[in-house]
Amino acid sequence: MTSSSTPAPDSPGPPGHRRPLRRLTARGRGEAHRAATPLELFFDLCFVVAIAQAGVQLVHAVAEGHAGEGILSYAMVFFAIWWAWMNFTWFASAYDNDDILYRVVTLIQIAGVLVLAAGVSRAFEEHEYLAVLLGYVIMRLALVTQWLRVARSSEGPERTMALRYAGGVLLCQIGWVGLVVLPEDARPWVFLVMAILEMCVPPYAERDHPTSWHPRHIAERYGLFTIIVLGETIAAATVAVKAGIDENDALGDLLPIAAGGLLIIFAAWWIYFVVPIHGHLRSNKQAFLWGYGHYVVFAAAAAIGAGLEVAVEQAVGKAHISTLAASAAVTLPTALYLLTVWALHSRYFKVGIAQQLVLPTTALLVICCTFLGDWAVLAAGLVSAGAVATGETLTARRAGRVSREQAAPVG
Repeated sequence: MTSSSTPAPDSPGPPGHRRPLRRLTARGRGEAHRAATPLELFFDLCFVVAIAQAGVQLVHAVAEGHAGEGILSYAMVFFAIWWAWMNFTWFASAYDNDDILYRVVTLIQIAGVLVLAAGVSRAFEEHEYLAVLLGYVIMRLALVTQWLRVARSSEGPERTMALRYAGGVLLCQIGWVGLVVLPEDARPWVFLVMAILEMCVPPYAERDHPTSWHPRHIAERYGLFTIIVLGETIAAATVAVKAGIDENDALGDLLPIAAGGLLIIFAAWWIYFVVPIHGHLRSNKQAFLWGYGHYVVFAAAAAIGAGLEVAVEQAVGKAHISTLAASAAVTLPTALYLLTVWALHSRYFKVGIAQQLVLPTTALLVICCTFLGDWAVLAAGLVSAGAVATGETLTARRAGRVSREQAAPVG
């Protein structure tokens, strides 16, 4: 493991400099100015293609009255997308040396996610997971080669850790074949078992030697991906509203949905970024729980956009579901997002019962908005915005009280 004074492995050379192949050694956890690289940002943007495909298929399933089946398929596909992204992100935080081979292998992983994205529609419509599995295997085998590079470049406990990762990932790929060869009724159980086994690999591999992931870098990467997912949600809702206006001239019906959806997304961004989380990520135990929990954060954030599309289609008469079901497609993922963000990091920065209750209470009120008919989405948006205002007011009052207490004369 390098110290914080060691130059960053990806520090730029002179103009035209080509990074040579070299050992894939750990970067320092205390390294200064550790930020997301252009390759990581490109990686994220390509993953959004797969997320968008999953969202489109979820909209179709819910709008046609197959919500249960659609949500199950969405959970399975989104796990493959999220898990591959997360594994790359944590690996890159510890071992990104930005040499030629590292770049090529990362681009192969991007190709894998594009293959996965191409198979999303068949996974939803026909429960055919061959293309999804192929894309996932491409991404995961590329990651195995990275871990084998680490093993070759290290020794002792670090080498053992890298080999555990490589072996664990390879064995899991064998298990995922069950999604293709086993009967359809067994596939949800295969998914559940394999998802659990996949999530057991990192704690097992790092049992004796943790990787040197960088807390600020990890927090930034997760934050950037949250922004990308919320941006995709806005784009999806905008396209749906535009289509509704162009085809039905239903501006009056769509305006409350558009306004409410925008308020929900703005509040979702504000609530996520109101506190700096990197200081909480001090150990693998804390980091694994936080990182794994973001499966729900990302999936819920993307589902909000799908729900807004469903609400728009229902308002213009395209969706074969009730107003209550369309409203729930927005309010339920919104409530889930609020609760998960509170559980993962907001609660660690809240002082007093009033601050702690803001987000759980908001989630409950958002669910209650489901029953307000055509005004459900707007009401949920106003409640979400109210949560932001309430939280900021309580924080300001506490800061003012602390300031007055510190300024008061002693004795």
